[in-house]
Amino acid sequence: MSGKSDPSRRCPCGSGKMFKNCCMKRSR
Repeated sequence: MSGKSDPSRRCPCGSGKMFKNCCMKRSR
């Protein structure tokens, strides 16, 4: 729930490539 409040704290993702690079890598 805190992830939506601090997206940069979980992963500095922006859109598309950057999002898959940091967000997807941390989720896996």
